This record gives sequence, C-alpha cells and structure tokens, in this order.
Amino acid sequence: MPLDELDRAVIHALHVDGRAPFNQVAAVLGTSQQTVARRYRTLRSTGVLRVVGMVDARRLGHVEWFLRLRCTPDAALPVARALAGRPDTSWVQLTSGGTEIACVIRAPGGDAPNALLLQQLPRTPQVVSISAHCLLRSFVGGPVGWHGRADVLTDDQVARLTPAFSPSGTDPGIDLDIAGDEQLLAALLQDGRTTFAELATATGMSEPTVRRRLHHLRSTGILYLDIDVDSTVLGFHAQSILWLSVQPARLVAAAEALARLPEVALVAITTGPTNLLAKVVCRDVDALYTCLTERIATIEAIAHMETAPVIRTVKRAATTATALTGR
Repeated sequence: MPLDELDRAVIHALHVDGRAPFNQVAAVLGTSQQTVARRYRTLRSTGVLRVVGMVDARRLGHVEWFLRLRCTPDAALPVARALAGRPDTSWVQLTSGGTEIACVIRAPGGDAPNALLLQQLPRTPQVVSISAHCLLRSFVGGPVGWHGRADVLTDDQVARLTPAFSPSGTDPGIDLDIAGDEQLLAALLQDGRTTFAELATATGMSEPTVRRRLHHLRSTGILYLDIDVDSTVLGFHAQSILWLSVQPARLVAAAEALARLPEVALVAITTGPTNLLAKVVCRDVDALYTCLTERIATIEAIAHMETAPVIRTVKRAATTATALTGR
C-alpha cells in the first residue's frame, strides 16, 4: 500500500516509542487521536507495521548468532520456512540467488547453535553447509534501531515522544525475578501495544503490577520496543548482507563509521572468517551501488567485502513476513 507523509510520521513516532499513547502521538503530529488510531490499525491490518516487544539477549546472558546455511536451490525455501517457525529465530532471509539462508538465532550463553539446528532441522544432504557467527557487539540493530526507516519527524517531535526513562545498568546477567515476566514478554512479542488489561489477563498479574513490571523491564534495558516493518513500502527495494574483513586494531572504528551511514540497518562485530557483519537497505540497485562504492569503500580499514543480496524475507523481527494480521 502507498504511504503518505502522515503514515510515515506514525511509523517514525512508534519507532521512537512503540507504546506511546495515540493521544500523545496525535498532539505531536498535529492531528486527531482518532486519525492516528485509524492509520495505525490500517498499517497493522495490511501487514505493513507491527510493534513488537523484544528482549535484549545480552541483558539476560544470552547470545545471538548469525547463521549462514547454503542449500541446493530446491531446499532453500522449505528450510527457510522451517527456521522461521522456530521461536528463537529472527530475520530469516534468502540471499545469493536463493541458495543461501541467513538468520539470527538466540540461545543461552553456553549453547551451541550448530548442535541445536543439527538435532532438529538440516538432516538432509540438500543443506550443503552451515556456519555460525557469534554477534559479539552490535552498533546498529537490536536495541539500537535503524535510523533510516521513516525519518520524517523533527528533533523536537522526537524529543517529545522519547520516554522519560533511559535503560540503566551494564551487567548483562539480569534475571527475570517475578513470576509472570516470561508470559509478559511473550505477550509483548506478539503485540507490543497489548493493553495493560490484556497483559494482566495473560500473565495473571494485577494491572498495577503489570505496569510496574513493564516499566522495570524497559528501564533496565531487558525489554525494548521495535517496529516490525516492511521496508519495501517505505521505498527500500535493495537489501544486501555484507561480510567484511577488517584490520583488528581498526575494527571498532570501522563499525562506528558504518553505523553512521543512513543505509546501514545492522552492524555487528562477529566471530568467524570475517569479523564484521553489516546489512544495508537502499532505495534501488543504483543507490546500493553508490553506497558500496562511494561510502563503504572509503573506510580504509576494510580489507575484503562479500556482498550477498537479499532476494526474499521469510521472517522479520518476530513473525513470518506473511503472518501479520489485523488487530
């Protein structure tokens, strides 16, 4: 569906705070609460947008892995769909002409993702190879959202929508200490805008307790709100995953330089044969060419770059790309 400026403003507002009340969003955008609610419902029901509550894996002592599975052409889509059906995966995408699958999987710190997958999925000669790359540190992606999505609000409007609290603490080993927290997070993963009354029913907590727990989870950085959005409706039709080799002494500087580029939706330092992973989202192939040759190519520390164009997204942040339904 084509988006107008107000649609993009609503998307940007929910990117700033996915649980911002519609009356607050309306006041910031200079329109009515009913209009904002109607635009959101349309975006939600057509599969363009969903607000999701995501857990910062590192804050719970978990580890994220980026997996690459190379398959025969006839197996790639069925394997990708099987991966998308797992609750511990996100961003399942077909790349490289449809013979490679890329996805993110979360696991407790001591678990090996290869073992998990080998036990449950790729027991077939059609899966040619699997490699797992531990995401050591993210610079864009996850809690640090892509700033190029629908950047239409002014700095003042963003400030008026930004929550008053900021995630605090740096200890990654925070435990969920209240019975019902896991149910609360599961409900928010399905819909980050689930009402407090609905969350109370889902968790068995009282509504005031739900409010306190949700605020605690957000303020400690365990929970962050993201928008699961179809980038094509925002006008971005060329995505690529980049596998980069960077001089170790300049690795952080290179990651920070990539993170400043508006086309870059993910930057992470990883383990494996390449040590830096990035995902770029561009308007079209010409814009992708410009990004690669005039922006990324100027980062001198990059010694080698492999580009894997994304040809299909099977699952985004939390759901399969075709599973969004109206709410």
